[in-house]
Amino acid sequence: MPLPFILGALAVGAGAVGVKKGIDAHEKNNKAKRIYNQAKSMYEKAKNDLEQSRKTTNDSLQQLGKLKLHIMSNNIYHFIKAFSQIHNIELTNSCGINELKHLNISKEELAEMQKMVDFSYNITSGAMQGSIAGGLTALGAYGGAMTFGAASTGAAISGLAGAAASNATLAFLGGGSLAAGGFGMAGGMAVLGGLVAGPALAILGFTMNSKAEENLENARSQRAEVEKYCAEVKMVVDSCNKITERTDMFTDLLKRLNILFGQVTYQLEYVISQSGKDYRYYNNNEKNTVAMSMAVAKAVKTVIDTPILTKDGNIDSRTLTVLNENQKLLNHMGA
Repeated sequence: MPLPFILGALAVGAGAVGVKKGIDAHEKNNKAKRIYNQAKSMYEKAKNDLEQSRKTTNDSLQQLGKLKLHIMSNNIYHFIKAFSQIHNIELTNSCGINELKHLNISKEELAEMQKMVDFSYNITSGAMQGSIAGGLTALGAYGGAMTFGAASTGAAISGLAGAAASNATLAFLGGGSLAAGGFGMAGGMAVLGGLVAGPALAILGFTMNSKAEENLENARSQRAEVEKYCAEVKMVVDSCNKITERTDMFTDLLKRLNILFGQVTYQLEYVISQSGKDYRYYNNNEKNTVAMSMAVAKAVKTVIDTPILTKDGNIDSRTLTVLNENQKLLNHMGA
């Protein structure tokens, strides 16, 4: 075969190979694009789910904290004011009292309730309104006892919020610490005892050249990272949902107890106005009113003090016991 024909045939063959490679590169880049877009969509959905569950949980804890604060500054205040006037209290086995004797309030508990009142007045005085939200989340999550450990009775709510933010869970639920730039910044956040790090999705070139294989591998690698991220997010979302559920149960319980608390406190004030301040001269019904007011006050204090979360961000195991015991009290009193 003449040389020109041989060269021509080789050129055609080389051209065919080049076209084939070009087609392969195009297909690989298209596949890489599909994988990348799928990964990006999965990532955005997971991130949105995480943000929504975080916000829902934070809102629930804030509502519980707000309710606790309201009770501290109202019914607890009125109960202490009335109860502190009564002298010579000694619960006996009179009708209806024996079942409530174990809920007797000690002097120490009464002093702690007074601290609650002082604390609530300090928070709601108006000077700290701008930074109250984070403190309400902490109050809802950790309860009165742990809250007072983070901020003294005279401390500003901003101090409480700052102390609570040192806990990874509260910082996460509140939107992230200022140092970290808030939710979604700094490449990841410590939450609920783990690390949910958002993968940095690279903008792939998808050029029709020798990098087509590299583009495909990178897209697959990023999808694997996103799948791992989504699995971690699902665990956190599940945890947030459980926290929200338990928080809402506490809020409902505390609302019901507070209605009963207001009723028995009013009855206590009426007994004092009608029969004086010496318990020894009360009849059985009046003594029973004192016992019921003490029982409900102690129950309310227990619920306010019980933390929803442990320091490592898990649901406190004591919450179920408190829920069950106080449900029994409400049933016993017909509330």
